[in-house]
Amino acid sequence: MKKTIPFIIILILIASCKSYNNTPTINNDNDYSFTQGDTVSISSDETDYEIIIIEPGFNSWLMSTARPEGYYSQEWLESRNAILVQGWNQRNLQPLTYDPNLYEIRIDYDTNSDYGYDVNYKLYNYFVYFQLKYKQKLSSFTARI
Repeated sequence: MKKTIPFIIILILIASCKSYNNTPTINNDNDYSFTQGDTVSISSDETDYEIIIIEPGFNSWLMSTARPEGYYSQEWLESRNAILVQGWNQRNLQPLTYDPNLYEIRIDYDTNSDYGYDVNYKLYNYFVYFQLKYKQKLSSFTARI
């Protein structure tokens, strides 16, 4: 009898562990649905500029956590984006110092061009999201919401 009680307890523990082991699986056969929700395309009808951000979680973060459109002025966003793009591009040029997987491409941002409010708003919020998610600091400003 003493040997059956520990055996029953072990079976109960194994069964209870299995009930909590519900790991979600990703269907790799349908890549379109996975990236479609995580892709943000930023374009302006008035200009010929477009930015495509493919970052898992950014779209939902933008809609749920970021400050609403209109919170910042376009001039404020442009000034912050100029600083943040410069920090990004400096890190892009130093792949031995900074993770090249994080800073894969150079951002071509001309401070003399008018990209429109939507482009500047989403670019700025991507930088905030990026810094918070990857614990990076692109400028002397602390990334906050």
